[in-house]
Amino acid sequence: MSWYVLYTKPRTEKKTAQALEEMGVEVYCPLIEEVRQWSDRKKKVILPLFKSYVFVNIAEKDRSLVFEVPGVVRYLNWLGKPAVVRDEEIEAIRAWLDDEEISELEMQELSPGDKLIISGGAFKDHKAIIKEVGKKRLRLILPKLGCTVSARIREVV
Repeated sequence: MSWYVLYTKPRTEKKTAQALEEMGVEVYCPLIEEVRQWSDRKKKVILPLFKSYVFVNIAEKDRSLVFEVPGVVRYLNWLGKPAVVRDEEIEAIRAWLDDEEISELEMQELSPGDKLIISGGAFKDHKAIIKEVGKKRLRLILPKLGCTVSARIREVV
């Protein structure tokens, strides 16, 4: 059994994950909560951390079963083969999402392109490249994990 990355149709991550679970496939679709603002209200919404991606833990011989689920497009490939995600990388994502200290992240004079090493939390000692610095969010590229993460930041006074 290995973790693979499935590419799904846009905005079908949660439904695809649910359908795969009903088939008996172990699925991980990391979710985050965001506050979205409309012209007349604000609302908390649950969104996938990785747009159009779902992780499945499945045996090599059973990989074709996932295509029975509507919404599955293909496997994410790396060097011509389906990309395999290590268990510790899945656990790092889970731990990071469970870490309530993420909102306590502080930054000073950081700009896109800067390289840094994360000093604490689930991604401790991982190298990262700053992709984008917003007023309340910091987007980091984690080359070792092959992904981009977004962290809520607080204002530095």
